[in-house]
Formats: sequence, structure tokens, C-alpha cells
Amino acid sequence: MFGIKLGTMKNLLSILFIISMLITACGTPVTPAGESATTATQESEKTPRPESTVAAQTRLDVKQEALDGLEITVWAPWYGVELGLLNTFVEEFNSENEWGIKVKMESQVNFTNLYESVSASLPTAEKPDLVIALPEHALEWNAEGVVTDLTPYTEDPLYGINSSDIPFVFWNQDSTGVARVAVPAQRTARFLLWNETWAGELGFDSAPDAPEDFKQQACRAQQAMLKDDSAQNDFMGGWLVDTEPMTAYAWLLAFEGGVLDGSDYRFLTPNNIAAFKFLRELSETGCAWQTANDEPFNAFANREAMLVTASLEDLPDIARAMASAKNTDQWKVISFPGENEDTLLIYGSSYVILNSTDNDQLASWLFIRWLLDSEQDARWVEATHLFPIRTSTVELLGDYEKTHPQWAQAIQLLPQGEIQPQLASWRKVKVMIGDGFTHMYRVNVPSGQVPAILAQMESIARDLDQ
Repeated sequence: MFGIKLGTMKNLLSILFIISMLITACGTPVTPAGESATTATQESEKTPRPESTVAAQTRLDVKQEALDGLEITVWAPWYGVELGLLNTFVEEFNSENEWGIKVKMESQVNFTNLYESVSASLPTAEKPDLVIALPEHALEWNAEGVVTDLTPYTEDPLYGINSSDIPFVFWNQDSTGVARVAVPAQRTARFLLWNETWAGELGFDSAPDAPEDFKQQACRAQQAMLKDDSAQNDFMGGWLVDTEPMTAYAWLLAFEGGVLDGSDYRFLTPNNIAAFKFLRELSETGCAWQTANDEPFNAFANREAMLVTASLEDLPDIARAMASAKNTDQWKVISFPGENEDTLLIYGSSYVILNSTDNDQLASWLFIRWLLDSEQDARWVEATHLFPIRTSTVELLGDYEKTHPQWAQAIQLLPQGEIQPQLASWRKVKVMIGDGFTHMYRVNVPSGQVPAILAQMESIARDLDQ
């Protein structure tokens, strides 16, 4: 309409986002228009700015001495590397924090166990002070009136944080109305992996940037498998089908569909029909395929699939699979291609403070704020390979970025990020989406039957939202 190509707009958004990250990270002062940097420096030398002598004052009704010796309980959903690092953080905070706060940490092993344990504990005195949970869990507990609104804490002059240093797609997930039910703890994304070297050999010089591009590359990869001496791989080559809930939802968003109409679930829409029909037709024409085993990264590394889906935390496993296969192909992280805008689905866990005393709530918040410091944030990234929560953390990860190029590519895609539905029922609905998507492939539903599948999914979603 304005003479600007869609691909150019997508690239422009990414460039603007990267520039904003660099400005935030570097803290470069801005020189007023018409004034040279030299002039501005000379002027500041002539007239030094007065230093503020007024210390920030908290608006929270808690005296600092009341925090000394306080013990708070934190429940986490992790085991392995994440649990080990969190235990290290707890030990460091307990020995170093200026308030004398003590943190006691308990692992609930996974998110399902954590949700059930927290929900059972809510009427009791044994409930935790701080929980690392999924945003939809926080929304459900908030509806029960047991979650602390974190707005006064995040915005406090003394104890608050600079939320502008946190990407909006991370920060916005945990707000509902005027309340903030949580703050981001970890964020990952669902995306596509694309074999750039193989695509180049087949005549493509760029990643698929629209559904039709995706189809052409997937189909040509499958056709290439027909030309070798093996008949066993004739059905391979294109997109390796993945029926994870976040994959299904990301494809709906890429087609400008979704699952909501206002605050109600709605699946049966023209755009959703177009999305699922597109995916089913890929399978019907042999341009997408399925495998009985659970090793999509090996298929990618062995050139059995040009395109697979993955999450950010999977990148090290994919790199190892490529090395094991002695595959030196160049590969990239890309968004789900849409006609107008590409989609990157962002999700992850959040810090949730449960209602208790003012003292305990502030102590919990101070631990969260310490965990969100860029130094701890960078250590989380290096251990988990997820997104940094703070934009300014990127400047601490220069060496990591050099050795993890696909992670760096994912950072550049953040402007395309979308959040999940901000509804407590999403906990159940997202499982249903995965089940419905899996059923569609398991029984080879014809593309013409896609509307019926979506209608059934919509009906079930509305029942789950009751």
C-alpha cells in the first residue's frame, strides 16, 4: 500500500529492535540536535551537574530492620542443571544480601507437581512464600485471591526495578488488568530450524519468509530424496511434523489466526482453517512427514529433514547432533513464516509471590530482584541457553554469543514475539490443542475435514474455560 515490501518491513523491525538493545546496553548519551558531541562535552565540563543528595524512599510499609533474619520458602519446578544453579544462587544470596534475609528452597521436580502441591497448600500455613510457576498457574491462583500484586514492588522508588530493560513481550505476559501477578523468571520460544546449506544446493538463497516459500522449499527437499539410490527415504526431506501445542499455536498465529475472540476461545475462523489446511496439504503431497521415533534433531543432522521445529533450550542438543553426524552444513533459527508477519511464540516461567505478611512479601521480592540482576541473568543464560530476561544482560554475553550463533539469531527475532493467552484455563486448553493436532495427523484427517476438527477443538476449549 505504501510501496514498502513485507520482507523489508520485517527486516526494519529487527534492525530497530537491535539498535534499541544496543542503546540500552551501552547507555550512550544522546546529543541534542544541532549540538556536536564535543560541544556537549565542553558544556558539561564548564557546568557540572549537581549531585542529588536525596536518597530514594520506599513507599512500602516495612522497616529495613524487620527483614533481618527473616526466612522465606521458595518452591521451584526444576531438577538437574537449573536446580543446581538455583541452589548456588540461594547460597550466595543468603551469605551476601544486605538485609539478612534467608531463603529456603524446595524442588517440586516439574511444573505439574508444583502446580498441584501449591494449590493443595494454599489453605494451609505450609504454603510457600515464592513460587516459580507458569503464568497461567499464577492467573488461576490470582483468581482465588492468594497472589500478591507486584506493581507496588516493581515501581517502588527504593526497591523497584527498571522494567524498560525487560522486553515487552516478556514483561506483558504476567499482567492482568491493572494488576501484575508475576514477573518473568525464564523465557524461551518455539521456532523453526532451516538447513541453509542444503537449501542453497536446491536453489534457494534465503529462508522461507511466507507459507508459499515454506511449501516450495519443503517440497523440493522431498523431491531431492527421490533422486538418490535409497527407496527408504523417499518420503523424507521436507518439514518433519511436530504436534507440540506451541507448534500448533504458532502456526495459527503465523496465519493471523489464534484461539481467542476477545476473552472467549474461538478456533473455527477462516485464518485458522487456512493454517491447518496448509499443514495437512503438506503431508498429503509428501512435503511433510512423520517419524515413529522421537529424534527429530538426528533427522535434521542427517539431512532427512530440511525443516524441523525446536525450542531455545534444544539448540545445544542440535549442535551435538550435527557434530555427531559430521555434518558441517550451515543452519539457522527462523520464525514461523506468515504472509504479512512472521511469528515467534514466547513462553516460560515466572516468579509468583503468594499473600503473606508485608515483611515476607518484601523479602521475597528482594530475592526476585537479585535474581533478575544482569549478572545472575547472564549465568542463567549460560546454564540453560534461554533468553536473557534483561536487555542489558546482552553486553555480558559477548563470548557466549560468539560460540552460540543460533542463540544470537533467536535474540534478533524477538521483535516478532507473541505471548500466550492470558487466561487461567490456558493450562488445560494448550494440552487439548496438542492432543487435537496430534489426532489430526495420527488418523490422517483429510485437509477438507479441518473445519470439523477446529469446531470440535473450539467446543472443548469453551467447556474447559468454565
